[in-house]
Amino acid sequence: MPLRRSSLRPSRPLRRARTSEVTSPDLVRGEDGLARCAWSTSTEDYRAYHDGEWGRPVRGDTALFERISLEAFQSGLSWLTILRKRENFRSAFADFEPVAVAAFGDADVERLMSDAGIVRNRRKIDATITNARALLDLQRSGETLERLVWSHRPSIRPRPRCLADVPAVVAESAALSKDLKRRGFVFVGPTTMYAAMQACGLVDDHLEGCHVSEIAT
Repeated sequence: MPLRRSSLRPSRPLRRARTSEVTSPDLVRGEDGLARCAWSTSTEDYRAYHDGEWGRPVRGDTALFERISLEAFQSGLSWLTILRKRENFRSAFADFEPVAVAAFGDADVERLMSDAGIVRNRRKIDATITNARALLDLQRSGETLERLVWSHRPSIRPRPRCLADVPAVVAESAALSKDLKRRGFVFVGPTTMYAAMQACGLVDDHLEGCHVSEIAT
């Protein structure tokens, strides 16, 4: 998700707020007067995602399966690429309904590889199908993806003051990665899982002083 440092290259220079206005060097005050994490200010897509979704709790197996799948597709790319293709991904992957995706076969893989509206990476496509099947196995065993993911929620900690304070991986994301892999999931490395934790509200990495943090308090 956005706070993977490799994807935080803004498309235009950021206007820094005066230090008297905000508490962090990585906050930017917008024209609407609200302070935001600087990574969110380069495009309207990022700003809407930052304000309305990122860091808000996500529940339910289907919703979490979608987020984990998109995190895998984002690996090595800018999150903005995935964000702008998200509706195409939903259409291509049957709204990430695990039963539907688990039933995908060779013809579906070739269809997806021909779909310019998504990221056409065969390994990531195969991983999404594999993970849908692993999720169904998880459910058949009496577990849920929601319970598994949220059982690894890190302890509440102070919000970071600047981007340098935000970790790329934590012990809990490594444990979640290991747990998922043991259950047959793939493309769920510790860094990817920490990005999922950020996106799904298991951690609050909005910087101190960000208006979204103030709303969430």
